[in-house]
Amino acid sequence: MQWTSLNVLREKYLSFFESKGHLRLPSFSLIPDHDKSLLLINSGMAPMKKFFTGEVEPPRRRVTTCQKCIRTPDLERVGHTARHGTFFEMLGNFSFGDYFKEEAITWAWEFLTQVLEIPEDRLWPSIYENDEEAFDLWTKKIGLPADRVTRLGKEDNFWEHGSGPCGPCSEIYFDRGEKYGCGKPDCRPGCDCDRYMEIWNNVFSQFNNDGKGNYTELSQKNIDTGMGLERLACVMQGVDNMFEVDTIRNILDKVCSISGKTYGADPNGDISIRVVTDHIRSAMFMIADGVTPSNEGRGYVLRRILRRACRHGKLLGINRPFLVELCEVAIGESQGAYPELDEKRNYIEKVISLEEERFDATIDAGLSILSNLTKGLLQKGSDTISGEEAFKLYDTFGFPLDLTREIAAENHLKINEGDFSALMEQQKARARAARGNISGWSDTTKTMLSHLPKTEFTGYSEYRSDAKVLAIFSSNEAVETVSEGDCSVVLDRTPFYGEGGGQVGDTGTIYTEGGTLLNVTDTKKSDGVFLHFCTVLNGVLHVGDTVKADITDMRRDAIRRNHSACHLLQAALRAVLGTHVAQAGSYVDEERCRFDFSHFAAMTPEEIAKVEHLVNLNIMLGIPVVTTVTDVETARASGAMALFDEKYGNEVRMVEMGTFSKELCGGTHVDNTGRIGLFKIVSETSVAAGIRRVEAVTGYNVLRLLNEKEALIEKTRQELKVPNSSDLPHRAHALQEEIAELHHEVETLQGKLASVQKDALLAKAKTVGSVRLLAERMESGMEIARAMADQLKAEQPDLVAVMAVTEGEKLNFLVVAGADAVAKGAHAGKLVSAVAQLTGGRGGGRPDNAMAGGRDLSQVNAALEASAALLESQLKH
Repeated sequence: MQWTSLNVLREKYLSFFESKGHLRLPSFSLIPDHDKSLLLINSGMAPMKKFFTGEVEPPRRRVTTCQKCIRTPDLERVGHTARHGTFFEMLGNFSFGDYFKEEAITWAWEFLTQVLEIPEDRLWPSIYENDEEAFDLWTKKIGLPADRVTRLGKEDNFWEHGSGPCGPCSEIYFDRGEKYGCGKPDCRPGCDCDRYMEIWNNVFSQFNNDGKGNYTELSQKNIDTGMGLERLACVMQGVDNMFEVDTIRNILDKVCSISGKTYGADPNGDISIRVVTDHIRSAMFMIADGVTPSNEGRGYVLRRILRRACRHGKLLGINRPFLVELCEVAIGESQGAYPELDEKRNYIEKVISLEEERFDATIDAGLSILSNLTKGLLQKGSDTISGEEAFKLYDTFGFPLDLTREIAAENHLKINEGDFSALMEQQKARARAARGNISGWSDTTKTMLSHLPKTEFTGYSEYRSDAKVLAIFSSNEAVETVSEGDCSVVLDRTPFYGEGGGQVGDTGTIYTEGGTLLNVTDTKKSDGVFLHFCTVLNGVLHVGDTVKADITDMRRDAIRRNHSACHLLQAALRAVLGTHVAQAGSYVDEERCRFDFSHFAAMTPEEIAKVEHLVNLNIMLGIPVVTTVTDVETARASGAMALFDEKYGNEVRMVEMGTFSKELCGGTHVDNTGRIGLFKIVSETSVAAGIRRVEAVTGYNVLRLLNEKEALIEKTRQELKVPNSSDLPHRAHALQEEIAELHHEVETLQGKLASVQKDALLAKAKTVGSVRLLAERMESGMEIARAMADQLKAEQPDLVAVMAVTEGEKLNFLVVAGADAVAKGAHAGKLVSAVAQLTGGRGGGRPDNAMAGGRDLSQVNAALEASAALLESQLKH
C-alpha cells in the first residue's frame, strides 16, 4: 500500500472499471438535468436516476464516473470539524440490468487489494443482515472468515427512499487501527467510534417497494456503487481528514500563506482556514457549471458559500480581496480531471471577484452593526436576535441568514427565525404582486381545455390549413355558437403557433366558405391544446364547423427571421465572450429579438461589434437551416444546446445552421440564414446580477432603424441650423465651449450659495471615533452639493461628509474626507461605494473625494444611517 495522490487515485479507479467493460462518462454538471427534486447534484447516483428508472436508455449497460457533488445541509458545521465539507467527488461503477452482486463484490475487492494493494486484514465488509447471497460471496468466493463479515440492520445496510426500487447494501470498511478505537472487545464495523471507516458501498437494487412494506423482485437488477474519492485518499495517504489530502492541503497552505497564519496553531483560526479551503472548491465548480450568485435557488447557495468564505477571510485578518488568488491554486489542483476549470478560468475568477467586491462593500458595516447588536443583547441578558434585525442584515447588508446564525451562535445567541421567515414571505408576496399574473392562464381555462385532444400543429410547413372547430369559449364558458364580440376557439389542427419558447403567438383570420370571419389576435397553448383568441367580424361560428385557419404571413416571416437570428446570436456570444454564456431567457416577435444570457459584466463596444459581425457573416453565407426530429439524448449527444430547466418530450426538434449553431427548439425558423437579411444590435443592458440582455432587429426592421436614424440626424441638423449633416460635429463642439463658459459662471454663483448653507449643515455633524461625520440628504442640486463639499473638505480637516443628492427620481452620493480624517483611516472612495450599494448603486473614487450613483430612493435614509458604522469600521483604533 503506497502513498497515492488524489488525482492518481481517480484515474486508477476509472481505468480499472474501463478494463471491466464500463463506459467512462465525464462528470455530469452540478446543475441537475430535468430533476427538480434537487438544487444541486449531491451523489454519484443522482444523475443516473433516469437510467435506473428506465426513463432514458443508458449509453451502455456498464458505466463508471467520478461525479462532482455538493452538499450543504451542514454548511454551518463546515470548518468546525475536519469531517464536514460542501464539495466532494464520488467514484461510482453502475450496472443497468447487466452484472450483479458477484461481479460488484469481486471487482471491489480486486481494486482495493490488488490495484491499490491495501492489506486484506485491514478491510472489513458488512452486509444486510438477511442477505445470504452476499454473505456466501464474501466467505466462499472471496474467502474471508465468517467472523470478518459484519451483519447490519435495515437502518445501516438497506437502501430505500419511499416506494420504488430498493435493495440491500454491502459496504467495505478500512480498519484505521486501535488508536482510533473505543477499546471495546466487540468493536467492529458499525461501531460509533472512529476506528472503522467506510470506503466503499455497493447498493444491490433488486426489489420494488410498493410503499406499504411489500417487496417484490425486480426483473432488471442494478448495481449502484459509491466511494468518496477524498475519503479513499485519506486511507492511501495515511491522513486523518480530507483537509490533509494532498490537493486540498495545497489549497489550505495557500490560505495560510495569504493570511500569515499557521494551521494547527489556533483552533479558531483553523476553523476559518478550513471554511475558506472548502468553500473555494465548491464555488469554482458551481460557477464553471453555470451557477451565478443570486438570492434564489442554487444561486443563493453559491452566494452563501462565497460570503461565508469572505467573512472567515476577515476573521483570519485578510482585509483585501483574496479569493481569486486562492482560486488560481484550486483550479490548478483539479484542471487535469476537469479541463473546463481552465477553459472558464477568467469567467470563474471574474464572478468570484465581483461577488467578493459586492459583499466587501457592506460586510464591515454589517459586522459592526451585528457586533453592536450582540453586545447590547448580552448586556441586557437577552439571548435572541429579533427576526426584524436578522432580516435587515439580509436585506440591507447581504448577510445570508446562516451567516448571521453562525455569528450569533459564536456569541451564544439564537435568532427568531419565525419572524425572519414571515418578513421574507412578505417580501416575496410583494414581488409576486408586482409581477402580477404573467401566465395568462386561469385555473378555469385549464380545466375547460383538459378534456380536449391535443391540437395538430401544421405551421412548420403551412400558412393556412383546413380545420374543424372543436370548442368555443366566451366569457369563460363553453358555448356552441358565437356571433359577436370576443371569444376563444380550439381547432383540431392549426398553422397558428401558440406562444412558447420565447416566441409570440401568431395572428390572422379564421373563416368559413359561408362568410363567417374571425380576427385572431393571439394564440396560446396549454398541454398541447392551442387556444385562438378571436373577435367575430362577421357571421356565426358553430362547434363542428369546417373552417380555414390563415395566419398573417408577413408577420410570421418577421418572427421567423428574429427567432433564427436569436440562435445565431447565442452562438456568436459564446464564440466572443466564452462558453459560460447560457440562455437565461428570450423573446421574439415581429419587431425584435431579445436574448438574456449569463455573463459577468457589460459587453464592451468592441465585443458588441464582433458579435454583430459574426451574426451578419453567417447570414451573408446563406447557410441552409436544417430541422431534424429526433430524441433528446441523440440530439444532446450530437452537441445540440438545450435549456437546463426545459422539459422535453420523447421527440424534439433540432435546428442546425451549418456548424455555427445547433439547438433544440420548437419554434418557427427561416429555411436559409440569408433570409434574415441583416442583423443590428440596438441595446445591451443588465437585467439582474450576472444576467445581460441584448436586443436586436433584423430584415425590414433594420431598414426602418436606418430611416429613423437618418430622420433624427436631419432634425438635429435643422435645429442646430447647419447646412450639412457633416457639419454637426463642428457645431456640437462650438456649443460645448459655450456651455462650458456658462457652466463656469454658474459654478461661481453656486459656490457663493454653498457658503451660506454649509454653516447650518455643520451644526448637524456628529462624532464617530476620532473624526466628525456629516450625513445629510440634499435637494439643492449636484453642483451646489459639490461646491459645498469642496469647501467642507478644505476647511474642516477632521470631517467626513456623506451627501445624498436627490433631483426628482435621480440619486447620487458625494463623499469627501478632510486631511486629518484620511490620515485616521477614512476612505471616501470605499465609503461612497458601500453606501451607494445599499441603494442598489455603485461608484468610488479617491480617499478624500468620491462619487457614486444610487437607484432605490426608498433606501436613502437607511444608507445614510449606515454610514456611521461603515466609517467606524475604516478608522484606525
